Order: sequence, then C-alpha cells, then structure tokens
Amino acid sequence: MGAQTTMSEKGQIVIPKDVREALGFSPGQRFDVIQTGRGVLLQPSAVKSGRSRDELLGEIRKITASYRGPAVSIDEINETVSAEWAKSGLRGDW
Repeated sequence: MGAQTTMSEKGQIVIPKDVREALGFSPGQRFDVIQTGRGVLLQPSAVKSGRSRDELLGEIRKITASYRGPAVSIDEINETVSAEWAKSGLRGDW
C-alpha cells in the first residue's frame, strides 16, 4: 500500500478508503498514536471485552476442562493465537 494523505488545518488526517477496507477499519475505530524517530505510527487500539480477568479465566477453565482431545503443545497454541490475531486485524506485524 503506497497511499498518501494530507493533514487538514485542524490536524485531521484521512486514511484512504482502500487502506481502511484492506485493514478492516470502520467508523469509530480507535488508534494509539506512537511517535517514532521518523514520524508517527497509528496502531489500532486493543478492544476491551468489559469482562474482568477472573471472568475471562473462568471462561477459559470451562472450555479447557471439557477438552478430551490429544495434548496440544505450546508451539501449536502460539501458532493458533498468532493466526487468530492476524485475522482479527487488531494488530499488525511487528
């Protein structure tokens, strides 16, 4: 993607439509603005579920307690989590 944009007098920048669509951004999307040595990086903010840590862990325990399949390695878990993050569009490649 080699798009360009211009900052308005109010400091607003429009992300071109083709870029928004390719990255799955929609109205209301929040971004973290990170200052870098060469400019700024807009990174989609993490989406909060509204549930507490204990609620999330309880849900994970329920799911894993009923699992009766073969053991899954940490590498397999990491690969699956990475793939799901990539599909979600919530963060890019580092």
